Amino acid sequence: MEHHGLLVNLSGVRASSNNGMSKQDKFQGHQGSYTIAGGRTGVLLVHSLGGTPVELRYLAQGLGRSGFTVSCPFVPGLTAGTDVSGMSTWEDWYAGIEKAYEDLAKTCDTIFVGGLSAGAVLALHLAAQKPEKVRGLLLFAPTLWPNGWSIPWYFNFFRLVQDRYSARMFRFKQTAPFGIKDDRIRKFVLDSFQADDRPVEDIFGRGGALVYQFRRMAKAVKRELGKVNQPTLIMHPRQDDQSDLKNAFKLQRCLGGLVEMLVLDDCYHMITLDRQRNLVAERAVDFAERLNAAERQKVVRPITSAQRVSTVAAE
Repeated sequence: MEHHGLLVNLSGVRASSNNGMSKQDKFQGHQGSYTIAGGRTGVLLVHSLGGTPVELRYLAQGLGRSGFTVSCPFVPGLTAGTDVSGMSTWEDWYAGIEKAYEDLAKTCDTIFVGGLSAGAVLALHLAAQKPEKVRGLLLFAPTLWPNGWSIPWYFNFFRLVQDRYSARMFRFKQTAPFGIKDDRIRKFVLDSFQADDRPVEDIFGRGGALVYQFRRMAKAVKRELGKVNQPTLIMHPRQDDQSDLKNAFKLQRCLGGLVEMLVLDDCYHMITLDRQRNLVAERAVDFAERLNAAERQKVVRPITSAQRVSTVAAE
């Protein structure tokens, strides 16, 4: 069955036990993380479901030029090609993000956390678990459930799958536009990925077990949204092919803290790569710099003469 955005195949994978499976068995190797050294303010960026840190490189460079230390880690099980067995859990993914946060905290006093698509959901979970340590959130096309215009209606039947072994029987394959509106950028991205000699369908495909764990993660994080009080910037495209704008509105309503929201008008899901990537990077830098400046202004100010007179008069 084919739709203009997603293909769903039953792969006939037989369920197997995870007893005694080590992390080395679960996770396969891949290209490394992407980091930029900078000042004492760090930004931890999490890529999308089955994606790679490459998705965030342009954004990371923009933050790096403004003096931020940036970490775009590979996430065991979440990063493309690291969970061919389909046995990782979202808790495994979070453990990788938490480790990346701890590494960044060794050199940074203030840390912002951001993520693209499903990576934004992991960022929210980290913020909920570390309310005093995460300064703010940067959410790029956050996705609680894939429901964009390119997602076929029958994808919703996957909600009926209740265990990861059944989920492993499914394989979801994307077709054009692959979350990128600009034809030139899409061709460049596809050419870059195809240098690995893998079919485009494999590169952009997602195993059912991966999607099942994402569903579990989103369900858990939805229950935490009211506890996330950090200032948050949400950027989401109006024409998102993968994740409808409703996802962003849901977060805007349910988060516990200040929320700024920018609705983009000329890109699809991969906003850190598409036509408005410059605007995305500029707004992310501006948001983090404003919060840093506000924090610096929180100093004890001396009482003025007028205030002393007013206080004496009141007595």
